[in-house]
Formats: sequence, structure tokens, C-alpha cells
Amino acid sequence: MSLLHQVGLTFIKNIGPTLAKTLLAYFGDEEKVFNANEAKLLKVPGIGDKTIAQLNFAEALGKAEEELKFIEKNAIDVLFYTDSAYPKRLKNCADSPVLLYSKGNADLNNYRVISIVGTRNATDYGKQLCRQLIEELEPYNVLVVSGLALGIDVAAHKECLKVNMPTVGVLGHGLDRIYPSQNRSVADRMLENGGLLSEYPSGTMPDRENFPQRNRIVAGLADATIVIEASVKGGALITAEIANGYNRDVFAFPGRVGDQFSEGCNFLIRNNKAALLTCVADLAYSLGWEKPDSLAPVTQQYLLPIDLSADERAIFEIIQQHKMPLAIDDLTIKANMPMSQLAMNLLNMEMQGYIRSLPGKTYQVN
Repeated sequence: MSLLHQVGLTFIKNIGPTLAKTLLAYFGDEEKVFNANEAKLLKVPGIGDKTIAQLNFAEALGKAEEELKFIEKNAIDVLFYTDSAYPKRLKNCADSPVLLYSKGNADLNNYRVISIVGTRNATDYGKQLCRQLIEELEPYNVLVVSGLALGIDVAAHKECLKVNMPTVGVLGHGLDRIYPSQNRSVADRMLENGGLLSEYPSGTMPDRENFPQRNRIVAGLADATIVIEASVKGGALITAEIANGYNRDVFAFPGRVGDQFSEGCNFLIRNNKAALLTCVADLAYSLGWEKPDSLAPVTQQYLLPIDLSADERAIFEIIQQHKMPLAIDDLTIKANMPMSQLAMNLLNMEMQGYIRSLPGKTYQVN
């Protein structure tokens, strides 16, 4: 495989990630794309006369040669779509980049990857949530991804550095610069445990239109995206929407009613676009993460619930007997209890941590 042709593929006019992958699938490798004649190219789905008229193979390879000099000089890794090191979660997204530029030592295929996004105008409340979340995530061996923007993004990166947790910043420009410039010292430290990632070659400016594109990488790299403080309009909600489109989990911390920088989080929760998040336990449960050994309880919690009422104990035993989650309609029949009374007991038991409600009004023992 030719690195020159891999990089060159990204410089061809009017060939975006999806069409580039179509060309690769059709011709077998990137070098054959550059050697293909017009007749063969016209057979590729999505390639027409207009596209062919604008193809700039020679110019693209010339730009690639210059980029290779920058790559070598700055010890940058190139992750091509067909490479084993290319992030597998992102590869599953239809519009994923065909090539990524990476700097640092991050394992982008880490067993657990979480993206954290939020407002550029982070409040003390948002920063505190960031700190608490990262501290609780630390024992789970998680890679944290964000966008190295001001506010929540850089707060998440900084908190990761404090606890020596790997963290990656996805940039909306080339790796020859850091934007905003005040985050440069954080970016430099991230290279020691994590790194920087971009689909853009050197010389690419941090133009406004690049950041929504950047957000799809932030969403696609992770098992789940967590939104900490966001207004209704902004990049965080775009990232959440993209993550939903990728069928990835989205979580949001609730905020105060009327708080501008919590409106976005509350909107996501209210419209079932994000699950309510109050602590890492919520996240770990939803993603099926096993508790690290260091956090595992010595004995099973709630094995003998001694502080339940007679009705609650009867409900608990019914739910405990079923391996599968039990629907509330079945519960009211089995417990021989009016729905209103049952609902009150279930809420009380859930608040105490004995049971957990699941989608579809079903319940299971915690």
C-alpha cells in the first residue's frame, strides 16, 4: 500500500469520504484509483462526467508529497481506513473519514471510549460535573474524547490529565496549529497520555464549517456521548444528534430550569434524545460495564432487603423470581395490587436502590 496515494486520495476534488470508499471498494486499493482510466472510472457508482472533468490526480499527488514531508518532520501517524489501527467504532459510520492524522500515543480502539461535549461558556456547575465524572470514570480504564474547545471540552481534557486518564482532542483544522491558542499547553500535555486527531491536512484553517464535520468524529469514536451543559443552539447538540444517528448512546446531565446553558441538556432529555445522567453508575449500567475489581462489593448488596414494607417485600420477591425484566402490567396482576399503589411502591423501592426501571415500564432487581 502506498502512503502517498492514501494521502493523495484526500486531495482529489469532489471526492469525499463516502465516494473515496466506493472507489477503494471498486478498484481494490488506492494506487489503482490513480491509475484508472476514464472508462473504468465511469463505471463506479456516483462518478459521472462532471466529476471526471474535475479530477486532479497529478495535483493531488503533488500536495500529498508536501504533506508527507510535514508528517515525517512532526512524527505524525497516518491512519487509513483499511488499517488495523483505524478506530473500529468510527469505521462503522458511513461518513467516517477515509484518513486520519494522529499525534500522541492513544489507543483509539480502547475497550471503553466516551466522548464528552458541552458549552464553550462552562459555569462552575458544569466544571464541577466534569471533575466528578472524570474522577468516577477513572477506575473503568476509559479513553475520553472531546474537541479541545474552550469550556467543557478543555475542562474534560484537563480533568483527565489530573488523574492520568488518556484523552484525545479531535481538531477542526490541521495538526500544524492549535485552536484556540490558549489550549496549547493542555494539548502538549495530552500527547503524553492520549493525543490529537484530525482528518484535515496541515495548512487547514479552523474555519467555521469544519467544526460540525469534526463533531461526527467525536461522536463516532465513542461508545457513548455525554453532554455537560449546552444551550439549545451549539455544537454539543449537533454532536448528540450525530451520535443518535449512529445509534450510539447519548447521556446528559440535567440542569436548572431556565438556565441558558442547561436548556440543551434538558431539551435532549425531555425529547428522549439523551438518557438522564446523574453519576457514572447510571452510565456503567446502561453500557453493561462490569465494575472494576477495586470497586466490586464484597457481598451482594440488597440480598436481604430488611427495610422494605410488607407490600414492597412482596413486589421485590416477585421481580427477583424473574430472570427477565417484569412489565408493570404483569406486576400489578401478580402482586394483586392496584396500579396506583404499585407505582408508589415501585418508585420508593427504586429510590432506595433495590430495583431499577427499564424502558417499556419494566423492572428488575438491582
